[in-house]
Amino acid sequence: MLSHDQIWGAIDTLAQRYGFTASGLARKAGLDATTFNRSKRVASDGRERWPSTESISKILLATGASFDEFMSVVRRREPAPPRTIPLIGFAQAGSGGFFDDGGFPVGTGWEEVAFPGAADEKAYALEISGDSMLPLYRDGDTIIVSPTATVRRGDRVVVKTVEGEVLAKQLKRQTARTVELASLNPEHPDRVLNLAEVAFMARVIWASQ
Repeated sequence: MLSHDQIWGAIDTLAQRYGFTASGLARKAGLDATTFNRSKRVASDGRERWPSTESISKILLATGASFDEFMSVVRRREPAPPRTIPLIGFAQAGSGGFFDDGGFPVGTGWEEVAFPGAADEKAYALEISGDSMLPLYRDGDTIIVSPTATVRRGDRVVVKTVEGEVLAKQLKRQTARTVELASLNPEHPDRVLNLAEVAFMARVIWASQ
């Protein structure tokens, strides 16, 4: 008898084999980008959700894989691909509803990216937009943020203000009252924020460039 983990694991493996993320495979198959996200595989009451035969058929068409190939992956129970983490755009990050008071991502429905090195279960990815963080981060780059990592002087950090502004800077100094941030782009000024202005600050642990 095939298990829930076997079927979903085979979908993940096919996605990886043909160069897709779970979100990318769903889009290629003509489905909503969140269809294959891990958050969609178990209902809120704990019941397991299974992919439909129609979804599997669309996966095979999108990848060009045969049903025999799919079943061989199911039976082999190949190692699971790297776990996925939420991918949030900078514009989304500045709006409400994506983070709790501690800077942890909340909710469902976002796209996901694979990242095997994130030990932090609360880690998430931010997609850079604009040129304010040049030359270090370019438009379209992805950075991985860890809300639980210790932040020290000199670390690259993401800071969200209580007004909803999202900044990627370098921590110069933190006192009992203020946070001093160095700009990554010499054309943009450094910032000094009162702690009361800071909603959260999290360390950047990886960047895609």
